[in-house]
Amino acid sequence: MASTICRVGRSVLTKSSRNKAISKYIGANCLLPSEPRRHLSVHEYISYDLLQKNGVRIPRAEVASTPQRAYEIAKSLGSEDVVVKAQVLAGGRGKGEFESGLKGGVKMAYSPEEVKALAEQMINHKLITKQTGAAGRICKSVLICERMYLRREFYFAITMERAFMGPVLIASAQGGVNIEDVAAENPDAIIKEPVSITAGIQREQAVKVAKLMGFTDNCVDQAADMFINLYEMFIKYDATMIEINPLAEDNHGNVICMDAKINFDDNAAFRQKEIHALRDLTQEDPREVEASKSDLNYIQLDGDIGCLVNGAGLAMSTMDIIKLHGGSPANFLDVGGGASADQVKQAFKLITSDPNVHAILVNIFGGIMRCDVIAQGIIAAANELELKIPIVVRLQGTQVEDAKALIAASGLRILACDSLDEAAKMVVKLADIMTLARDAHVDVKFQLPI
Repeated sequence: MASTICRVGRSVLTKSSRNKAISKYIGANCLLPSEPRRHLSVHEYISYDLLQKNGVRIPRAEVASTPQRAYEIAKSLGSEDVVVKAQVLAGGRGKGEFESGLKGGVKMAYSPEEVKALAEQMINHKLITKQTGAAGRICKSVLICERMYLRREFYFAITMERAFMGPVLIASAQGGVNIEDVAAENPDAIIKEPVSITAGIQREQAVKVAKLMGFTDNCVDQAADMFINLYEMFIKYDATMIEINPLAEDNHGNVICMDAKINFDDNAAFRQKEIHALRDLTQEDPREVEASKSDLNYIQLDGDIGCLVNGAGLAMSTMDIIKLHGGSPANFLDVGGGASADQVKQAFKLITSDPNVHAILVNIFGGIMRCDVIAQGIIAAANELELKIPIVVRLQGTQVEDAKALIAASGLRILACDSLDEAAKMVVKLADIMTLARDAHVDVKFQLPI
């Protein structure tokens, strides 16, 4: 993915001292922020539609939600060979496997009947890839594309890069393959061209990148036009990434976008309502969907210790210290700096909806976030949800004494710790006890002091 390969490659920069400094920094380590973010991702057929509306050449294609419709589209394309693509928001589709037994989410077909047979094995079946894990993701539709005969394949993407303080074009002559592998094995194969966020992309930049990618002379202008259209689309829709892999040159000398992935900035949802209305909730973890409704940052993990923290950095540190003491976090959950008691209660509902959670660690550093508000939320959640698993709470900062008094007066089995290290050790031990008890089918009740 474009955002993961900015750390390598050769920069195509002007000779200003500022850009020299940037180039030096990028050569060392051009990493994007590591904190979890939500960037809306849309299906390939939606990306195709947006590309076509913005003057980018794509193959003839149409989406089908039933096998019969797939058959009709294949006939209407008038092409003997077509490609059937499962519409699932996950990478590695081509090497995935359907629960129906079909191997691969991108298949060639040589007749409308074969298209229908493939669609039957894809639609309403889960596709399992390296990115989805064993749970897989449901395929609700397939994209039927005409087969193109390609002379050369390239890679092209636009993403935001903090080291360049704006957008950057990322390109390579090696397309149609895993670009992360290309970046790891041959960093010089990756071309990067920063674009001024104020001036926008310049034609000479687009032409320069096209030539460096190795387009033939009669295709350079076509490629440059496409790069300009893609950049304008990137800005127009508040995208965080547009990735074309492969971008191809066919046997007639046309430059064509063969595959597309587009992500959009959730912070711009208020002005991109039409785009964000295309969000497919069937492709997301239901808990993460619920979390977003309450403005919580939640990511499901595979451990047994639930975490509730304010701030992404503190959340990462909390998960690290749990691992240090031999535990395994069940989630990343950041309630933010201004959470209400109701949001805290919703956070507990999310954590406890995971049956694998055997203990909960609350780690709050109260700055903007008041500790007593967190305490009210914890108490409300514990009462309403009738929690039967241990809760370890570490609170520091604003109104911490009030928070401790509320917890002490609640009469609930909540263990308070001043030290994060002590809290982590305690929650790991309690989770181990709960795991052993459940495995032995023994009901365990906790009372204070523990």
